[in-house]
Amino acid sequence: MAGPAKKRQKREDNRQEGQMPQKKFYRQRAHANPFSDHDLTYPSCPAAMDWSQHFPAFTVAKAVSSTDALDNDHEHENIQQISQQVAVADIGCGFGGLLFALAPKMPKTLILGLEIRTSVTEFVQEKAKALRNQNGDSGLYQNVSCIRANTMKFLPNFFTKGQLEKIFLCFPDPHFKARKHKARIVSTTLASEYAYVMKPGGNVYTITDVEDLHLWMAEHFEAHPSFERVSDEELERDECVQTMRTETEEGKKVERNNGTKYVVVFRRLEDPPWP
Repeated sequence: MAGPAKKRQKREDNRQEGQMPQKKFYRQRAHANPFSDHDLTYPSCPAAMDWSQHFPAFTVAKAVSSTDALDNDHEHENIQQISQQVAVADIGCGFGGLLFALAPKMPKTLILGLEIRTSVTEFVQEKAKALRNQNGDSGLYQNVSCIRANTMKFLPNFFTKGQLEKIFLCFPDPHFKARKHKARIVSTTLASEYAYVMKPGGNVYTITDVEDLHLWMAEHFEAHPSFERVSDEELERDECVQTMRTETEEGKKVERNNGTKYVVVFRRLEDPPWP
């Protein structure tokens, strides 16, 4: 425990109000085991999530009756809610390169990063605060935040059915060994969960530099009845694809090493009518 404590102390010693966090003080192992019992805090359901602390500029006060209030000991309770729902999620957002590139391009859309590593999550949160302070009354970066979460276990705890318009899966852990494939961020079960939280017409964006993982993700989404593959011609016109290619930390690393980036995007289909 001495190592992390010293690193946290260095962060505190070098932190100055309103200034950008220094990435070197937030470094952590590249990947975390999603099956471990991490010390996570998550809501029992999406309605129990307090988003106001993450998007304060979009917060509104609302009186809630006792039937809807989380605290049933009071007839009425003023709770903080946000004026709109999160619409874009970057799962495994890392140090937030994609988040902060998308935020000014989509200023009226709430964008959320989900990251399982504690120090990396804290870095993104601190950077969001610093960018908000630096941009003052312009309103820039008020629409972006990050939470620590294990989406392989708790995605429906945060998002309602049909809520998300875009999901990004950028350079996920390839888990090369066959016995580790169950830990990949795309599987038959997880594709169903992505379909549940996605709005019909929304897109799941994937990118990796590992061809085997690329084929794996494409295969699982193609096999799922709720998704269809987006054509290469349409991808060329999608600004999010270009941003995803160039703005993530891993994407820049692949670029420096002259590696190949494999991109595939799937659109959420309308559910068939009930018989």
